[in-house]
Amino acid sequence: MGSYRFILSGGGTGGHIYPAIAIANELKKRHPDAEFLFVGAEDRMEMEKVPLAGYKIIGLEISGFQRKLTLKNLSFPFKVIKSLRKAGKIVSEFKPDVVIGTGGFASGPVLRVASGRGIPCLLQEQNSYAGVTNKLLKNKVAKVCVAYDGMEKFFPAAKIIKTGNPIRASLAEMKVDKSQAAGFFMLNPRTPTVLVLGGSLGARRINQLIEDELTFFKKFGIQIIWQCGKLYYDDYKKYSSDLVKVEDFLNRMDFAYTAADIIISRAGAGSVSELSVVGKPTIFIPSPTVAEDHQTKNAQALVDKNAAVMLKEENLDDDFETVFCEIFDAQERQQELSENFKKMALPKATEHIVDEIEKLLN
Repeated sequence: MGSYRFILSGGGTGGHIYPAIAIANELKKRHPDAEFLFVGAEDRMEMEKVPLAGYKIIGLEISGFQRKLTLKNLSFPFKVIKSLRKAGKIVSEFKPDVVIGTGGFASGPVLRVASGRGIPCLLQEQNSYAGVTNKLLKNKVAKVCVAYDGMEKFFPAAKIIKTGNPIRASLAEMKVDKSQAAGFFMLNPRTPTVLVLGGSLGARRINQLIEDELTFFKKFGIQIIWQCGKLYYDDYKKYSSDLVKVEDFLNRMDFAYTAADIIISRAGAGSVSELSVVGKPTIFIPSPTVAEDHQTKNAQALVDKNAAVMLKEENLDDDFETVFCEIFDAQERQQELSENFKKMALPKATEHIVDEIEKLLN
């Protein structure tokens, strides 16, 4: 038996790319001589992120179907046919033992072709509301690894395995203490600290909220680590001070999470999975513009278990201060949110997903 060969496909957003890279890293750890090929969408961020992680990637000329009638949609069927042809060629030449899809449009053609040829395929669905591509592939794949309960409404129950979402290895084994973490940001470890996360590019509405509430936070003597995103850094860096640390991007998330007492964040699947391992009281402000409004559904799944608090963008002006004080002023409430959130953590997700992939090899 030669070395194993794996194709991983998914992308469009970090939420689909990072899980695929984490799965590849774990497979490589177990099978050092295995060969890997990523397949992504030609003009999306995976074309840059995957090579940085040390893997080869081929791009397909595919884009999502726009929900409203546009010129782009007229070219959609042709792009699909072209992508299916190219995917066929990739599968024929690479001859994978298993194909893994983590969502996003690029994974559709590859998994469709591979499953049609009897190659075992596995899907990893990060969200509590399944994405379009993964729903279309549900009958073609051998297994679906999920992070939430109740996914039978999207996938055949017999194929579902609840593994959780892959998270960065540095977070699964956080070994930093609070004073070291606060010191990294030049903050006082004994002063209450709020961490604000808007995703790598930033979240306009969250940034506007923090800007409006700076005096409110100051009144309570709160320190802020404010990750405003690359797109917004120039607008907000002027607010940096002893109490407010404005960052475009946080390279040391383990320090940021450890320094924080309360976290304000978007509700992307990756963030939710990481934050459950961290287990700090969290206020989620879901992005209302994502497909199928899945961030709201991710956050709601936590609210239902009393593991986090959710505030919708349209209610921020009226409700933020009240909701924040309800957590900030109540140690018991913080404790309760923290404990319930940690119960939902699945820190060994990557290993469990790879266990399932290894079963498909036999």
